[in-house]
Amino acid sequence: MVAIRGREFLVLSVLVFGVLVTSSFGSNVTYDHRALVIDGKRRILISGSIHYPRSTPDMWPDLIQKSKDGGLDMIETYVFWNLHEPVRNQYDFEGRKDLVKFVKLVAEAGLYVHLRIGPYVCAEWNYGGFPLWLHFIPGIQFRTDNEPFKAEMKRFTAKIVDMMKQEKLYASQGGPIVLSQIENEYGNIDSAYGSAAKTYINWAASMATSLDTGVPWVMCQQKNAPDPMINTCNGFYCDQFTPNSAQKPKMWTENWSGWFLSFGGAVPYRPVEDLAFSVARFFQRGGTLQNYYMYHGGTNFGRTTGGPFIATSYDYDAPIDEYGLIRQPKWGHLKDLHKAIKLCQEAMAATDPTITSLGSNLESNDEVSPFQASVYKTGSGVCAAFLANVGTQSDATVKFNGNSYHLPAWSVSILPDCKNEVLNTAKINSVATIPEFVPKSSIDDVKPSKALSLGWSWFNEPVGISSENAFTKLGLLEQISTTSDQSDYLWYSLSSGMPSVEPFLQDGSQTVLHVESLGHALHAFINGKLAGSGKGKVALEIPVTLVPGKNTIDLLSMTVGLQNYGAFFEKAGAGITGPVQLKAENNGSTVDLSSQHWTYQIGLKGEELGLPRGGSSGWVSESTLPKKQPLIWYKRNFDAPSGNNPIAIDFTGMGKGEAWVNGQSIGRYWPNYTASSAGCTSSCNYRGSYSSNKCLKNCGKPSQQLYHVPRSWVKPSGNILVLFEEMGGDPTQIVFATRQMGSLCSHVSESHPQPVDMWDSDQKTGRKSGPVLLLECPSPDQVISSIKFASFGTPSGTCGSFTHGQCSSTRALSIIQKACIGSKSCSIGVSISTFGDPCASMTKSLAVEASCS
Repeated sequence: MVAIRGREFLVLSVLVFGVLVTSSFGSNVTYDHRALVIDGKRRILISGSIHYPRSTPDMWPDLIQKSKDGGLDMIETYVFWNLHEPVRNQYDFEGRKDLVKFVKLVAEAGLYVHLRIGPYVCAEWNYGGFPLWLHFIPGIQFRTDNEPFKAEMKRFTAKIVDMMKQEKLYASQGGPIVLSQIENEYGNIDSAYGSAAKTYINWAASMATSLDTGVPWVMCQQKNAPDPMINTCNGFYCDQFTPNSAQKPKMWTENWSGWFLSFGGAVPYRPVEDLAFSVARFFQRGGTLQNYYMYHGGTNFGRTTGGPFIATSYDYDAPIDEYGLIRQPKWGHLKDLHKAIKLCQEAMAATDPTITSLGSNLESNDEVSPFQASVYKTGSGVCAAFLANVGTQSDATVKFNGNSYHLPAWSVSILPDCKNEVLNTAKINSVATIPEFVPKSSIDDVKPSKALSLGWSWFNEPVGISSENAFTKLGLLEQISTTSDQSDYLWYSLSSGMPSVEPFLQDGSQTVLHVESLGHALHAFINGKLAGSGKGKVALEIPVTLVPGKNTIDLLSMTVGLQNYGAFFEKAGAGITGPVQLKAENNGSTVDLSSQHWTYQIGLKGEELGLPRGGSSGWVSESTLPKKQPLIWYKRNFDAPSGNNPIAIDFTGMGKGEAWVNGQSIGRYWPNYTASSAGCTSSCNYRGSYSSNKCLKNCGKPSQQLYHVPRSWVKPSGNILVLFEEMGGDPTQIVFATRQMGSLCSHVSESHPQPVDMWDSDQKTGRKSGPVLLLECPSPDQVISSIKFASFGTPSGTCGSFTHGQCSSTRALSIIQKACIGSKSCSIGVSISTFGDPCASMTKSLAVEASCS
């Protein structure tokens, strides 16, 4: 990536990107059938998505640097319309919304930017990134040939382009932005819009190019993207993708590094062997730009999640985790892959690949044989090759150019000189780490449970109507149109309009309240007491107890992120649509309450009083803390855990609600919404096509238990934590924790290639190094302090659970201890010359688990 671009350009990019934003010199960015062309030179580019509002400005430089260190050339981000224009013509680009600052930081690191303006983004983001006020413009229809919508879309797109131009951030002005995107995955749903879809997409393309950015525009998942738009691919695999014109390069805007997490779902993950395989296959078959979605996923702070039911964590099993720490071995193995690809870039940029099948000395259609070779060869003889085994079951030894190569199933080997293998996607040389959350008290040397049982104050959220802004309407109102998404909460209350309940009190009949709701969640209160709850699109049957005289029904309807995907998704409603009925089970009496005069209140009393910021004089502090009760606000002061490790809050013991730290929302929590107990396995076979439900963990447990608190949001002491608990919880069970790395591991066999970093030196000396096991502590101030496990022979297992096999060298532990303890990093040759031969005629490997401190 950047470190492997041409040496002359590397110096230019590092020294000049930060300067050129104020100069008149710029880069000429075009494309041809093979690649993006920057200043007349084709570029093989590797990119990663980082969404600026899903992290904090103090995290951005480190995230960008880790991306560069991982071998990226480019950072890709969406632009979030509803974040920047929450009220029409009122803009916000401060703090986490400072798009210009983010782009400039990428430029200062010497990386390119792909700005995906959209302005529809999907992204599991609330309402797909559209501001809710858009919904109320007369005659509007989203994402089609509709004049009111096109006018607003053009206005915002032009606003963003003008901002970038004013700061001279386009490459044509000397800035880092080399690509922009208009619309997003419209081709997945455009058939629902009929003939208007084509005229709309042609208009969008024309509108975007008319803004004269000086750089190419792309449309992802849009087969009919008109010239000069580059249509690109999104998915788990894009090796078979072909652009809609022979004059356009093959680009992959979203290679999904994992999958998003939903409340009520297990945690998805994607093995790095498969992710690396997909990347290598893409470049093997002519790809020129590939982007990881996500490279750092981050956190859905506040009420930004879409869905509904998208969790607060947007970790996405990305190479850099939600907390900003490197995920190993994913980050390291991909770094090696990027280096291997860049060793091939001279040949790759110069020509198209020649693709053949590898069989028994016989070539056939490449779709028939699972063994495929792609060769890039320049006129001057520079040669690079990719050898693939796309079979899912068996490893194989294949012949290529007179030499033999071992190809594990579902893997690609890269030969930068068409002779020597520098990397195989299924053979990991990178270290693996085990991240862990270490419980920390909010007061040093006090147990977490005790530390958080002291000092709580609370506020009882009133059941039903408490605001002077309440209003009465005939019938049941749709929630999103009523609240304009200003709050998750809408009260539906019925009291004075209640019919006589005498029929329901006779003969001891059991009364049932029947409520039908579009969701997303619902709590029903009868005479001020919680009677039942539901989630999703539901028809609830709740046994209730009525009393003679006046009864009150209060229904609290909640949204959990507005829909963000699909045709006409803006028309998806929420809230209680009815019918709402009382039923007597014994005598068959039924009363429909749907058409009564209901009283409505948007939001909560606590929101009106500013409780999320810790304000108001209404907080109560007494010796008896209310627990396991619905509709309670909690507040307490806390000291930040010491050190610099990322902070999390463990919400075990709580039900559902939202949390704020020093007035900043860390998001919705819902730890009592557990994943199904089925679907997870102890290990996931990377071989074969990946899908979002193939590799799952955390079954039967809360979908999300730990919630990120950015370090920049806390002070050493005097911080304020505020919770709004809807269902009932025990805040004294809450524990602060810090995220840090535990064990450090590596497992390398005699059949592994040498480390990619040794390729250049071996080429110069003519030597061929063997496989090497590398260990390196993740933090610069750490050294390897102990060796927990070491075995050379036939060890098995994974990091944290290695076991000796049928044979093991007796010298392994002492050799590793001598080589590694006390050092930040160490390297050991994986060979019998180092460890002896505990089992002749068998392929052996070295497995090590270490600790750093």
